[in-house]
Amino acid sequence: MATPIVKKNTNQSSRSKEPETANLRTLGTRRFAAWAVEITLVVASGLVPFGLGAYANSRSDLNRVPLNPVLGVTERAIAQPLALPVSYGIRNVASPTNFLWTVALLAPLTLSCWQLYLLGKTGSTIPKRWFGVRVVNEQGTPPGLGTVLVREGIGRWTLPVSVAYLLWRYTFAFPHLGLFTFLAVFMVLAEGMGWPSQRRRRALHDLVAGTYTIDATRPFTPASLGNRRGNENEQLQEVKQEGIPVSPGSKRPEQTGSVRRNPSLILVAVALVSMTAVLSALIGTQVYVQTQQQARKSQQIDSEKFLALVKQFNSNPSATNEERQSVILALGGLNDPQSIQFLVDLLAKETDPNLLDTIQQALAKVGRQGIPELKRMNQFLANGNDQGRLILNQRAINKVLAVYSGKISDVDLTDIQLGSNGSGDNYSFNLVLDSVDLSGVVFKSANLNQASFKGSRFRGVGADGKWDTYDDAIADLTQAQLKQANLTDANLSRVLLSRSDLSRATLNGANLSNARLLAANLSSTQLVGTDLRSAVLENASLTGADISTAKLNEADLYGARLGRVIAIATQLSNANLSNTDWQGADLSAAYLDRANLTNANLSATRLTDAVLQFAKLENANLRNADLSNADLQGANVAGADFQGAILFPAKQDPTDQFVQTPDLKSQYAKVQGVDFTHAKNLDTKQLAFICTQGGIHSRCP
Repeated sequence: MATPIVKKNTNQSSRSKEPETANLRTLGTRRFAAWAVEITLVVASGLVPFGLGAYANSRSDLNRVPLNPVLGVTERAIAQPLALPVSYGIRNVASPTNFLWTVALLAPLTLSCWQLYLLGKTGSTIPKRWFGVRVVNEQGTPPGLGTVLVREGIGRWTLPVSVAYLLWRYTFAFPHLGLFTFLAVFMVLAEGMGWPSQRRRRALHDLVAGTYTIDATRPFTPASLGNRRGNENEQLQEVKQEGIPVSPGSKRPEQTGSVRRNPSLILVAVALVSMTAVLSALIGTQVYVQTQQQARKSQQIDSEKFLALVKQFNSNPSATNEERQSVILALGGLNDPQSIQFLVDLLAKETDPNLLDTIQQALAKVGRQGIPELKRMNQFLANGNDQGRLILNQRAINKVLAVYSGKISDVDLTDIQLGSNGSGDNYSFNLVLDSVDLSGVVFKSANLNQASFKGSRFRGVGADGKWDTYDDAIADLTQAQLKQANLTDANLSRVLLSRSDLSRATLNGANLSNARLLAANLSSTQLVGTDLRSAVLENASLTGADISTAKLNEADLYGARLGRVIAIATQLSNANLSNTDWQGADLSAAYLDRANLTNANLSATRLTDAVLQFAKLENANLRNADLSNADLQGANVAGADFQGAILFPAKQDPTDQFVQTPDLKSQYAKVQGVDFTHAKNLDTKQLAFICTQGGIHSRCP
């Protein structure tokens, strides 16, 4: 008898799959919504206190304190992989800012840990409960903390973000952070969408951890059992369609992989990996041993040469200068610490001018390796009274720095004495390093008075060859003495100059953008045309300085002293000038639009033709200030003191025929729309002028 052929009902099959497909789509939407809420809560827990801290930091009435060291370390840890520029040194912030920014750091970590705990113990976070989503293992139970850490830490974040980071770091996109953000978001979303070809559309993080994201309102069948039954039913249907008789006791063919058929493959792979690791370790050890042996041999040979040359130099008192000079130059060619120390000590003892020049040449040949010994001798001589020996040492250091321009990054010259002695005789010394690359050199507390650094560069690109990244080579001039130094056209961008003394120095045309000059002394300094954009000059002293045409946009001068400063046509837009003292300064034609001048002392200042649009002048002292033709439109003058302030020039005496003045109306301050209701000490003439020129006051008719 022929076996009946069972035909598959395609209409019934398609109808049965429609609810399953619709359910998967609904689950995918709810899963994405729950994840979006989780991320939003974590991000908001950090951004809200961070924003409040930034606002508190902009207030001028709050005390300033050093930044929490933990926040500084965190900033550097984040900046390094993202190639962000970091300003080292102590940063002063408002006292509430430290607390709020610490909360901004800890709150996201705490919330993330809490969500991971709930996900491991219950299978759902609070947002997942809201949307009816649950995470389980193959047994249908909560996955546990270990599995959740693998699922979220490795599968969901580490793998996609690592791929995005590699694409960003080693392509044209580097170092643009916006492109990395786009790549990271794209990779995370792509990973979370799952694979459309999979039956259950599991995402990568579920595959890595062996978990399933399910509908919490429906019963769950373990995946292994469900897949096995589904495969059996499908095979039975296929067999029936082909007309093959199927007996009740028949079994489906086993579908096992090559690994299950050949378990020895795993052992072979493990053995190969182990052998490779062992061979690599042996080869590496052998190379290391040979390298060390060669280094010891080379050091021994140099040491023997050194002893022979020293014996030759000392044992023959009758040797000519030429012979001794040849020995000195030979010592300079040795790569031996003893040789460097001998030359440095010899420089401090020798009296023959010809030999002294030769010693300096030999030390210049040694290069940066001789800097530590020269620094040691420099500090020893600086504490003594032998000025001549100190000058010889200084000249040797000067020559090394000049010859090895751009190759002395990270050289430590802390506390070194390279300043001019001002003697004016043949033994005087002035450090001259014009157009020299001093990127990354450490000059902390160094004496560099009257030095010349015209056109020199104190900042350079790092190994990545990109500007404004984490590995930029930036010099450190913290607490350095730079009195009367010439830094014209020098590149000091992002350089540390906190508490440095730059009084009477010349910095015309220099680039000091983003430099840190906290509490620096810039009294009587020439800063004409200098770029100080986004520089930090908090509590700095610029008394009597000339900053005409300088660019100070978005600079921070909180509490700075600027009495009698010449700031003609200076750009101070969006700068923080709260609590600054400008008494007697000339700010003619200066750009102060949107600047923060809260509590600033502007008494007796010249502000003619200044642009003060939308500036914050709350509680500012404007007594006797000249505001002729100043543009105050949009400014906030609440609490500002206008006693004696000049808003319009005095009328010309009609009998005076010798002096001709332009139209007085062109010299009027622009006050249209400005609210003077809460301004202080307005006299009747000022009030009448404000009312007639479109200003706002409660006493205006």
